[in-house]
Parts: sequence; C-alpha cells; structure tokens
Amino acid sequence: QVQLVESGGGLVQPGGSLRLSCAASGFIFRIAAMSWYRQAPGKQRELVAGITSGGSTDYADSVKGRFTISRDNAKNTVSLSMNSLKPEDTAVYYCRAYAALRGYWGQGTQVTVSS
Repeated sequence: QVQLVESGGGLVQPGGSLRLSCAASGFIFRIAAMSWYRQAPGKQRELVAGITSGGSTDYADSVKGRFTISRDNAKNTVSLSMNSLKPEDTAVYYCRAYAALRGYWGQGTQVTVSS
C-alpha cells in the first residue's frame, strides 16, 4: 500500500523559511519521480517542483531561486526547502509520487505565510 506522509507545514512570516518533508512507502522510491504541488483556496492545484529518479529538478517560475527540492533515497523521503516566503505561497502543499505508471498523492500540509 502506497503511503505519502507530508510534514513541516505551519505559519510563517513573510520572508521566512520552512522545510517540508514527505515520507514515502509502499513502492520502490529510488525509481520514482517525486514532486510537490500546491493548491490555494479557489485556485487549481499547481506544480511547484519536481525531481526525477536521477536527481534532475524543475521548478515553477514563481518559486525559482527560493525553493529547493531534494530527495534521500536511503530514507525514502523528498523535501522542499522554502525560503523568502511570500503571502502568495500560502496553500496546501501536496507530495506526489509517480511510480509504476501511476500517480499517488499525500494528504497535504498547510503552509500559511502571514504577518
């Protein structure tokens, strides 16, 4: 059974930092493509960052230079380091895995950027 469990969300002031983590199980993590999505109230879910099994990364233009995605294949985790956070980064952040031709989602973690 595939499980993706996100953690690390919370309330942070503008300009602050957070680090999200996603613990994965139930599939061969090292060959899976992993990504982070987010969904703000009233908006569609959007891709924030992705990392391939080989470690190649891609980012939405809105977060380039501020967010960093990384993976630890020994621990079956993928992380998202978020710096210089802005109010518009407020959203529920979801971890996604693409493995064995299927996509899987975590339950999401709330990130709120507000003073």
